[in-house]
Amino acid sequence: MSSPKTYALYYWPEIQGRGEFVRLALEEAGADYLDVARLPVSAGGGYPALFRVLKGRLGPRVPFAPPVLRTGRVVVAQTAAILRFLGPRLGLVPRDEAARLWADQLQLTLADLVAETHETHHPVAANLYFEDQRPEARRRSWHFTRERIPKYLGYFERLLAAGDGRHLVGRRLSYVDLSMFQVLEGLAYAFPRTMRGLAPRARRLNELRERVRERPRVAGYLASPRRLPFNEDDVFRSYPELEGKRLGGRSR
Repeated sequence: MSSPKTYALYYWPEIQGRGEFVRLALEEAGADYLDVARLPVSAGGGYPALFRVLKGRLGPRVPFAPPVLRTGRVVVAQTAAILRFLGPRLGLVPRDEAARLWADQLQLTLADLVAETHETHHPVAANLYFEDQRPEARRRSWHFTRERIPKYLGYFERLLAAGDGRHLVGRRLSYVDLSMFQVLEGLAYAFPRTMRGLAPRARRLNELRERVRERPRVAGYLASPRRLPFNEDDVFRSYPELEGKRLGGRSR
């Protein structure tokens, strides 16, 4: 590297995952950053670079898991905490404290939704293969698609209706809008039939999704090789059987 980057992001190099929420904020802001683990091992990247961070090579405050962001002497992990840190610096959150707390709250709510999405294909244990927990995954997904997705999307749809109709925080694009875009993209990949069925009830959210997609820097990023495709090693996974009929259990 000829000169150090302002921000160094450490995340798994082969998936979007939770690191994608951070990437979208950095890309939208045109920030000077390096996705360290996507560099070749010979250039100081790859899994060795990521594992060095998880073993405490950046300081005594060892993160539990990626994503991890470093800038100068500051090292911060956890997606919502990273975005809380970056938001004011990248101009992606209003200035007043109440609005920043609100943005943080909404980001944490989205984090809950992402966690529930992951548990549709890993409802028993994260270290088991999907094939080892298929019946449980089908049952979990039945409830997720019929109860939890509508509840979350209904909540955010109401927030847009109560605000300016275009932004979730204030009257300008925030990192929460970018994260909402990513969640909607991921859910459309993982549960396309469910999301098509919910489209009439999520009109404002889908309009927000398209506005974010069309922003010049976001559009450029999405069209670049920096944006990895969704895949079945990621948080959002496409298993068509998880949109099938209910498996087991009693009807209510």
